[in-house]
Amino acid sequence: MLKTEIKLTVFFEDPFWVGVYERISGGKLEACKITFGSEPKDYEVYDFLLQNWGNLRFSPPIKSTCVQDKKVNPKRMQRAVAKQLATQGVGTKAQQALKLQQEENKIMRKQKNHQQKEDEKQRQFELRQQKKKEKHRGR
Repeated sequence: MLKTEIKLTVFFEDPFWVGVYERISGGKLEACKITFGSEPKDYEVYDFLLQNWGNLRFSPPIKSTCVQDKKVNPKRMQRAVAKQLATQGVGTKAQQALKLQQEENKIMRKQKNHQQKEDEKQRQFELRQQKKKEKHRGR
């Protein structure tokens, strides 16, 4: 049975509120960074996730430690949740995943810009050639 675990952490990263959405599925962790403007309410975050689920761009998957399926005492679970809420920020695995996504986006952006420059050079070259032909014909 494939177990999927998700976690959303919302925190203030000057000057915006940021949410990091992590999902662990099949021992692979993927993360997505969501930037909110002002402090979002719970229902706004939930609404945002429902409407934009298909548009979220997750990082490439990285290997994650598997959590054991084990019954947990409810009080222990409450303590664990309180401890997670007390700690602010994002886990290091999620940071690695986001960094990987950032590097990937950077490479894609560079390739796109390079292609645009090459296309513009080719267009300018063709324009110059056309002008030369027109001058040669005596127009």
